[in-house]
Amino acid sequence: MADRTETRETQELARELAEAVRGEVSAAAGDRALATMDASNYRRVPRAVVAPRDAEDVAAVLRVCRERGVPVVPRGGGTSIAGQATGVGVVVDCTRHLRRIVSLDAESGTAVVQPGVVLDDLRAAAGAHGLTFGPDPSTHSRCTLGGMIGNNSCGSHSVAWGTTADSVRELEVLTYGGERLRAGRGTAALDALPPRLRDGVRGLVDGDLALLRTGYPELPRRISGYALDALLPERGTDLARALTGSEGTLGVLAEATVALVRPPAAKALAVLGYADESAAAEAAHTLLPYRPLTVEGMAADLVGSAAGLPKGGAWLFVEMGGETAAEALARAEELCRGAGAVTTDHTVVTDPARQRALWRVREDASGTATRMPDGSEAWPGWEDCAVPPARLGPYLRDFRALLAQHGLRGTPYGHFGDGCIHVRIDFDLLTAPGIRRFREFSGDLAELVVAHGGSLSGEHGDGQARAELLPKMYGPELVGLFERFKDLWDPAGGLNPGMLVRPDRMDDNLRFAPLPKHPVDVEFGYPHDGGDFSAAVRRCVGVAKCRTTAPGPSAVMCPSYRATGEERHSTRGRARLLHEMLAGEVVTDGWRSEEVRDALDLCLSCKGCRSDCPVGVDMATYKAEFLHHHYAGRLRPAAHYSMGRLPRWLRAAAPVAPLLNALARTPLAGAGKRLGGIAPQRAIPELAAEPFVRWWAKRAPARTGEGPAVLLWPDTFTNYLAPEVGRAAVRVLEDAGLSVRLPAPGRRRTPLCCGLTWVSTGQLDQARTVMRRTVDALEPLLADGTPLAVLEPSCAAALRTDLPELLSDDPRAARLAASVRTFAQTLEERAPAWEPPRLDRPAVGQTHCHQHAVLGEAAERRLRARAGLAGGLSGGCCGLAGNFGFERGHYDVSVACAEEQLLPSVREAVPGTEVLADGFSCRTQIAQLTDRRARHLAEVLAAALPPRE
Repeated sequence: MADRTETRETQELARELAEAVRGEVSAAAGDRALATMDASNYRRVPRAVVAPRDAEDVAAVLRVCRERGVPVVPRGGGTSIAGQATGVGVVVDCTRHLRRIVSLDAESGTAVVQPGVVLDDLRAAAGAHGLTFGPDPSTHSRCTLGGMIGNNSCGSHSVAWGTTADSVRELEVLTYGGERLRAGRGTAALDALPPRLRDGVRGLVDGDLALLRTGYPELPRRISGYALDALLPERGTDLARALTGSEGTLGVLAEATVALVRPPAAKALAVLGYADESAAAEAAHTLLPYRPLTVEGMAADLVGSAAGLPKGGAWLFVEMGGETAAEALARAEELCRGAGAVTTDHTVVTDPARQRALWRVREDASGTATRMPDGSEAWPGWEDCAVPPARLGPYLRDFRALLAQHGLRGTPYGHFGDGCIHVRIDFDLLTAPGIRRFREFSGDLAELVVAHGGSLSGEHGDGQARAELLPKMYGPELVGLFERFKDLWDPAGGLNPGMLVRPDRMDDNLRFAPLPKHPVDVEFGYPHDGGDFSAAVRRCVGVAKCRTTAPGPSAVMCPSYRATGEERHSTRGRARLLHEMLAGEVVTDGWRSEEVRDALDLCLSCKGCRSDCPVGVDMATYKAEFLHHHYAGRLRPAAHYSMGRLPRWLRAAAPVAPLLNALARTPLAGAGKRLGGIAPQRAIPELAAEPFVRWWAKRAPARTGEGPAVLLWPDTFTNYLAPEVGRAAVRVLEDAGLSVRLPAPGRRRTPLCCGLTWVSTGQLDQARTVMRRTVDALEPLLADGTPLAVLEPSCAAALRTDLPELLSDDPRAARLAASVRTFAQTLEERAPAWEPPRLDRPAVGQTHCHQHAVLGEAAERRLRARAGLAGGLSGGCCGLAGNFGFERGHYDVSVACAEEQLLPSVREAVPGTEVLADGFSCRTQIAQLTDRRARHLAEVLAAALPPRE
């Protein structure tokens, strides 16, 4: 009865909200599931989610919720690490519509922004005037200004430009009680408040001047608690600063005026190596007199291979600026000389591309730190304590000792110049004893931080993670003032309850609690997660790199999110829905869930997240797993039968290819596409008159080549749709002196297959059968170390990853996967002395997304360079992605993905430019959406070889 009453009340709430606002309102299970978590350890289920269109909508949401006694939680990018972006009432999503930069005044160096403006968008707009926003957390490509103001975010440049509070000039906020006011600096701003608030703030400050003047530690990264000391007269009575960092507990931000800074024209990055983390920590504060822009610290246990870094066990990344490149370099070299006595080595990087590569290592740390070197999980919760910079060395030693005392492990890194340390710790948050240890450690660490004169939070706020421990830092009297301040602004307690003041316990609402206690029965092996699908889904910690709206030149993830802008179509959103499916509280129908199915429908299975996600979420595999269970014993979509079983159809069609090609050009093709679930806008690719394997059989007696053996994989696409690629590859491989062989077909002359199309449509039983047949046939042929050269990147990726993970019980599968090589890798390894023909012309095109994610393209880049093909290929995804772009309902998203990078690069190419695409899907998308023809690298090289004698 209680559940029905709650459901009815939620429906009535959603209906009333929908009548009151112009933005979107949803109480649907899928939308609520997407907002249950942020990037913290916590989970709270909201009753509804609203995406307001303007401040009037926000006011209407507050009115409805106030009348119904429902809490309100403002949410930006959802990257908060202390739990403050989760809530049980109505979540206000500021990212969909409230993304406008209202104004930007270059002369005064200020901007007026709405709360949903993404930091990188503001930086780009300011950059046009030679300005930037100073604070720059590692999530700068997706965090919002509202979230930064709510948490008082900082970033790596805070040693130069301070925290967000240092950049806030004025805030327009709406209180839960319905007031709309502006909070600025000075007594005039205080006088402009409604009398209730004006008098209450003055009374609170005047009544406890001594406590406010003595109760706060002095350090650059003191984020914990309310900044009530900003209201002191000697500090300018700065109400805007006092509200910054209040975590949405006092008011909902409608608009903010922020200051911009003018960065130096040139930068040089000095990377200093130290013997260990303690030496780096001891040295960090001594570099501050050189006026660096950053002093960031990382140790070898987080960096891994340490490629491109100087010798050492830990490093400081110190950025120096100047009006010219020479000045920046000179300042960096001066710093290195001054630091030389305690460093093991150093390097100065001036090339912007190398600087970006090194900074990416640091920015991805918030994700990579979630896995220990042995692959076990690590979690936030004590992510960002800060101490006075000069105390950092002793604090880190004591911190390491405390970890050892509790039997825990963690990898500190972070803002060493500000004394702020980030760390993920291998807490066991799944069992009662582990949670007790988490709580005991947290109390001990809070006391350690306070003993060193520090702050429990140095960047991410208190939220639920640390607020319970604020009395240890501030004492009961000052925490009592925090509560009075909260009650002054929000007497009904309707804004983000459970956060910062009167908080929930730190070990309540843990997001792991509702997950299954035992491994779920699944098909893939999940070797990196101990075979546990729940652990695989837990990989997503919410840092939301997949929500980046502008892809880098060498990144793929997440094309469907960039096409739609919807959270459900991000890797994080899909992972959240799978988490809720396993939890069973919001998404209640398990593998049959339509919410999960619909979110995965626009997943291109590009595998980009497998490499681009800092924690290696593999949504393509999760999608295949889900589809397998979702359609078990049920009728599947037509496309699963037509394209999921494509190898069978192509084999049957090969003898009558000319007839079918002719029919594809008649009106009958439309009926065939409708029957097969194919988008009407798509042209059916032409079948080859002579499959590659048939051509090979005819020329077999004439084969030559005495060099190292290569087993060439006759994949389905090359065999039936693009045999010219296979013929070209044979020509090049033999010119390189290699002895090319093809595997014989399986029993009953059945062509061998990697199983890709069955995997991508979740037909995993059939995929496993196909793969076992392949393993049986190839095992004896590869036993002597012969490589398996695969021309189609998607098939190579399937053989390298899907096959061993689906046949995890067969050791032969791993051996086969290890033998897989791309075309360029084969040439590089087996014929290193071979010189490709010189082409000496520019090239555009796309690196196949599966190659990027699984195989890498370093060998391809080197081969292109040796052949004189200049220019890099674009990143992203072509959007066709095997069956995805052909399926009915996917055409618009498919084209949008292609229009992001690939198609513009092809259209803008100068005459004579070579268009390269090793993937059949990429070539098909280019052919169908442009007037250009793309070629496989093998085709380009083969065409330039001299004729055979």
